[in-house]
Amino acid sequence: MYLIALTGGIASGKSTISERLSALGAVVIDADVLAREVVEPGTPALAEIASEFGTPMLRPDGSLDRAALGALIFRDPKARDKLNAITHPRIWQRVHRLIAEAERQNPDAVIVYDVPLLVEAGTDRDMRFDLVAVAHADAATRLKRLVELRGIEYGEAVRRIESQASDEERLAIADVVIDNNGTLEDTLAQVDALWERVS
Repeated sequence: MYLIALTGGIASGKSTISERLSALGAVVIDADVLAREVVEPGTPALAEIASEFGTPMLRPDGSLDRAALGALIFRDPKARDKLNAITHPRIWQRVHRLIAEAERQNPDAVIVYDVPLLVEAGTDRDMRFDLVAVAHADAATRLKRLVELRGIEYGEAVRRIESQASDEERLAIADVVIDNNGTLEDTLAQVDALWERVS
């Protein structure tokens, strides 16, 4: 097994990289997908969120109101810390299970853990990565993508970028940096080179 952590700031192009690695044969575990799963209706985490932040965080059907929660946590670091304390341990439990399952199926698997908040969550947990890859695009590029491609209001986009680790903090833990400021072809060529290195 070869375990890669793929991280990067919001709108840095991680999805493009993980999709390419998956197409090349990697097993991709997406932290964002797991984060949605642990707060599905009926889960203990969703009950804790409703208890901590109030029922306005729930939609009429009992599911999580992501927009309401996002508006809160991107403005309030203490609320964000409380949310992370509820969700992160549950996400990590699932990650460990999925990694163990992938290794059982193929002891030589290349596993990519796509985790946006690797720096914020801390790298001192009981998981050791063989390589940390950082998707990097400068803040101005990411801001433009959030506003123009995702339709996020400018001030909200700025808050989301500023709520995350800085580029310097992410780059400090990188073994490989994939520069996503250029063309799609440039990005894919860098991903292919990474795959050749690890496969």
